[in-house]
Amino acid sequence: MHTTLTALRRITPDVTAVVTVADDGGSSGRLRRELGLLPPGDLRQALAALAAAEDGGSLWVEVFQHRFGGNGALTGHAVGNLLLAGLFEVLGDPVAALDEARRLIGVSGRVLPMSLEPLEIEAEVTGLSDENGPRTIRGQVAVATTPGQVQRIDLRTPRRPGGAPTACREALEAVLDAEAVFLGPGSWFTSVLPHLLVPELHDALVRSEATKIVILNLVPQPGETAGFSPERHLDVLFQHAPDLRVDAVIADRGSVAVPARLRDAAANLGARALFAEVADPKVAGLHDPDALAGCVREALDLVGRRKG
Repeated sequence: MHTTLTALRRITPDVTAVVTVADDGGSSGRLRRELGLLPPGDLRQALAALAAAEDGGSLWVEVFQHRFGGNGALTGHAVGNLLLAGLFEVLGDPVAALDEARRLIGVSGRVLPMSLEPLEIEAEVTGLSDENGPRTIRGQVAVATTPGQVQRIDLRTPRRPGGAPTACREALEAVLDAEAVFLGPGSWFTSVLPHLLVPELHDALVRSEATKIVILNLVPQPGETAGFSPERHLDVLFQHAPDLRVDAVIADRGSVAVPARLRDAAANLGARALFAEVADPKVAGLHDPDALAGCVREALDLVGRRKG
C-alpha cells in the first residue's frame, strides 16, 4: 500500500486511500480490544505514505511513525496509532479524525476507512490437518499466517452478529467520483479482497465508471497466498466479485512465469494485462515507486485511448 500510494503521488496530489478495518494484531489489535475503536495501524500507514516528502518526510511524519520500545504499557505502540485513537474518541467520528490528522502531518490526499465499524475476517481454509473438508478460521492475523490454503473469505460484524458490513459514506462517494480506482498490491485475502465484501462498496466498485486497474503482487505471500501464481490472484478476485470488470492489470515482467495464462485471467475480468519492470532492484518483494508510476501512466493512457 505504501509503495502504491507513493507512486500515485508522483501522478496527482488528489489521491484517496480506502483502507480495511479488520486488523486485530499488534498495536492496532490492542487498541481495538481495549478501546473498541477502529484499528488505526493501516490508516496510519496510509496517512504517512501520502504525507512523506521526497527527501524522507517531515519531522511530524517521523514522529507519527515512531514506535515505542521498552517493556511498559506503551511498548510496541506507534505514536500515530495513539494519536488517531485519541482523535477517534475526542471527535467521535473516524472520518473527521482522519481529516484532522492529515492536516497535522501535511497530507495532500485523503485517507478513509472502508467501514466505520471494526470488522472481522473469516476464512475457509484447507490443508490444516488430515481432516476431510475445510476449516473456518477468524481474524486477520490468523488468516495472514495460516499454514493452510485460503479458499475464500468473508467479513463479520462483531458489534452486530449476523449483520452485513456497512460502508463508509465518504468512501462510497470517493469511489463513485474517482477518475481511476486501483486494487492492490497488498495482502490479497486480508487487504485487497475485503473491499469487495462490503456490499455497498462492492456495488460502488461495480457501478463506478472510473478506470479500474489491478496491480499484482511481485511474489506470493507466505501463508496467505503461498504457491499462488499471478493468474491465481486474479481468479480469486473474480470468484469473490464475479460482476466486477477492470480495464488493466499491471504485473512485473520478471514475476510472471507464463504470460499467456495471465492474459487469459485478465481477460476474464475484461482487462488487458500490462507487463513492465516495476520491481525494486534493491528491495526484494517491493515495487519501485517511479517505475510503477510510469506503468500506471501507460495504463491510464492505454485505457483512455480504448474508451475514446
